[in-house]
Amino acid sequence: MSSFITHDMSLVAEIRRRTAAANRNNVSRTAAYLAFYREHPEVHWALLAHLVSRNSGWSMTDLCGEWLPRLIDEQDIRAFFWFLERNNWLIFHDAYAQLLLYAEMKRTGTDLTHLLPHLGVSRFMQPVWREFLEKQDSVRLTRALIVNEQQYIEQRVVRKPFIREQVLANLTDQVQSVLSLNQVLFPYKAHPADRRLSIVGIATNRFPAVRQRISTGKTLYRLLYADDQRHEAIVRWAERIPHTGSRADYWPHLFSPKPHDEIAAPVYVPRIDGTALRPGCPKLYSPVLSAVWPDVEHAPADGVDWYRDEKWLEALEDEDDLPTMESEAYLRSLQLAEKGLERITAMK
Repeated sequence: MSSFITHDMSLVAEIRRRTAAANRNNVSRTAAYLAFYREHPEVHWALLAHLVSRNSGWSMTDLCGEWLPRLIDEQDIRAFFWFLERNNWLIFHDAYAQLLLYAEMKRTGTDLTHLLPHLGVSRFMQPVWREFLEKQDSVRLTRALIVNEQQYIEQRVVRKPFIREQVLANLTDQVQSVLSLNQVLFPYKAHPADRRLSIVGIATNRFPAVRQRISTGKTLYRLLYADDQRHEAIVRWAERIPHTGSRADYWPHLFSPKPHDEIAAPVYVPRIDGTALRPGCPKLYSPVLSAVWPDVEHAPADGVDWYRDEKWLEALEDEDDLPTMESEAYLRSLQLAEKGLERITAMK
């Protein structure tokens, strides 16, 4: 009996070690999700997490990019980065450990779900993983992970007084909405001959209530898997283009990781004309993550098990269908943002 316990605890320690090693920053997390998906494509959530984590990285670098530094002071920029980074870190800390445990269960053909509590995972997930081992219901597992991870950060970040008072209640989140940097985007090549990638995604309203975030996650999941051809194109793009944190990863015709001389100009002059830049205009500055944000040393994950009410099981059955957007709508939002920024900077 003691040898089994020793083996179990050694496995828990190894999973924690591997999770911490991959949890260095947004770029390493994003790469780890994709690597896991390549080996275990039945775990749809890993691909969804990879793509959403790319978007988190873009939001982090937006804080030091072309637009937001003109409107937000350095203190608020750092506070919002911490908010994004802490959420990204916590979700990986919780979910990637589950993924690694599943990989071991798949390798050995052994039910190890009794180890989930030792990894700090909510009891909400234990029966879901047991069911997945038997039935391989990818949809139900994905929905469960969406619910679990949003509940996980709700208690540990979103409800913290500092976040409510210094991030969600101040202008930082509102300014980001004004400048149309609050979408979650999935890039892909619609046709092999296309020079530019298409976009499909969803616009989010600030950082909404947990139910709305769960609905957003489920809608993104539907988008990702609803069309086989588009799904395959999204995966091809993700495998071909490493995540850097720069929006040049998907639209290099508009964005560049290199700064330019006009960044310091007091009044912003719009540059996007139709689907391209106006002649002679520099691209929009979108830095890589490593150029603007150092790695963060996080405090341990705090909090208690969120699962108290069986009503959340209903979210595993329902499909959500929030409004989505494609390339044309995204371009219009960028153009409107430029006009808004021009107006705001001209008034200063």
